[in-house]
Amino acid sequence: MDISVVIPLYNEEESLPELQAWIEKVMKEHGFSYEIIFVNDGSTDRSWSVIEELGKKHNNIKGIKFRRNYGKSPALFCGFEKAQGDVVITMDADLQDSPDEIPELYRMITEDGYDLVSGWKQKRYDPLSKTIPTKLFNATARKVSGIKNLHDFNCGLKAYRREVIKNIEVYGEMHRYIPYLAKNAGFSKIGEKVVHHQARKYGKTKFGINRFVNGYLDLISLWFLSKFGVKPMHIFGFLGSIMFFLGFIALIAVGAMKLYNMHAGNSYSLVTDNPYFFLALTTMILGTQLFLAGFLGELIARNSMERNKYQIEKEL
Repeated sequence: MDISVVIPLYNEEESLPELQAWIEKVMKEHGFSYEIIFVNDGSTDRSWSVIEELGKKHNNIKGIKFRRNYGKSPALFCGFEKAQGDVVITMDADLQDSPDEIPELYRMITEDGYDLVSGWKQKRYDPLSKTIPTKLFNATARKVSGIKNLHDFNCGLKAYRREVIKNIEVYGEMHRYIPYLAKNAGFSKIGEKVVHHQARKYGKTKFGINRFVNGYLDLISLWFLSKFGVKPMHIFGFLGSIMFFLGFIALIAVGAMKLYNMHAGNSYSLVTDNPYFFLALTTMILGTQLFLAGFLGELIARNSMERNKYQIEKEL
């Protein structure tokens, strides 16, 4: 099979028939063999009924229905597991991503040899309250990830070689950083294509301003995991050991000062009267706690087995 199109959705019943017809038109014009995988992320409208109706008419349509709303990353994770195409295309269900971009995305993967191609909505039909934070977010993501050539990390329209989506784990809200995940997995040939962005035709956006705050927190988490996720002891244990060592040296210094004063016949005083004693003790306690945090992190990292288990109610 040439292409799998994975489409996560939440309450998009109006756009689904039009989107399916548009994808079908593009695929037939270029002679692609394909499948469309709709992932219904706990919609409360008739989205699943529409998917079932489309599935009865077209045997290349597949569907996954979550029992409740989990988010875009879990939807992509389950869609990637089901995908069988040599090239996997992801797009949003709101008709803002154009299926006319699919042939060129496919060519860039199969002929130019890219592992991943991300869309860039250079001209956006979004309000300033969305576009300005998006620019700041993408600038930060470029700096942290080291992927300098991407302008739009969060664009839903992307293309992947099948090996990429089968070797990365998208969880939480990490869909924003799939290029970073791919890079960390060893897929370094990442490209970009300017894509057409259309104004929303039906309904309203499902994302609020809080996604930008969450996005920065996720970026910090991903940076930390990429550096120390496999070996959390390398940072926590190191910092803990340094703090404990400094505190221990300071404690010896306080003890030496006490002995010197006693030997010199100076007035008697308790070590607890010296503020450096409490600083040394606090540093040793914090060092011990950091070391234990690293040890517990190692145990958790080695035993986390069910991070991506979701309640799937139905499948087509």
